[in-house]
Amino acid sequence: MSDASHLTRRGLLRGAAGLSGTIAATALTPGAAKAVTRLGDDGLYTQDWYLDSFLDLSEDLSAATSKGRHFALQWSQRGCIYCKTLHTVYFADPALADPIRAAFDIVHLDLFGAREVTAFDGARLTEKAFGQRERIRATPTFQFFALDGGTAKEVARLPGLLPQTEFAAMFRYVAQGAYKDATFDAFLARQDRT
Repeated sequence: MSDASHLTRRGLLRGAAGLSGTIAATALTPGAAKAVTRLGDDGLYTQDWYLDSFLDLSEDLSAATSKGRHFALQWSQRGCIYCKTLHTVYFADPALADPIRAAFDIVHLDLFGAREVTAFDGARLTEKAFGQRERIRATPTFQFFALDGGTAKEVARLPGLLPQTEFAAMFRYVAQGAYKDATFDAFLARQDRT
């Protein structure tokens, strides 16, 4: 018997998707189909594999962690040419995008957006206010989070768009947990020697 106190919105959505049959379940599986870049009505580029979130970040991080996945926020703004390059060039390359897609749950946020975000500390803020509080100054910016003793902790940040090799290395840095004992620069230097 299911314990109703453990129901989450994400769990309910998964259940509803299951009602749609095998085709819907396959479509929700990472790696099941070729990723598609979308340009939304808000003028922001995004990926169809990014997490469809209620913007409760603690819930999103916990869900990612329970699935053995890593969690990141990706910040964009309308008219950002680097954001467009990220989505139409970087993520159009399966060699770059597929390992990220396979290992990370990513929530997309608008630096000037008005959607309500429930931050890790429970504060409810607009995307814009949350971005200001997080000191996001450039787009695209990725913030990487992990649970540390049950508390969300930012473990790495990628402000701006690095060249593709270093960009991919940042995701490996986080996925391998290298942030626990090395700076990103030290990690890159070790990568260059191997």
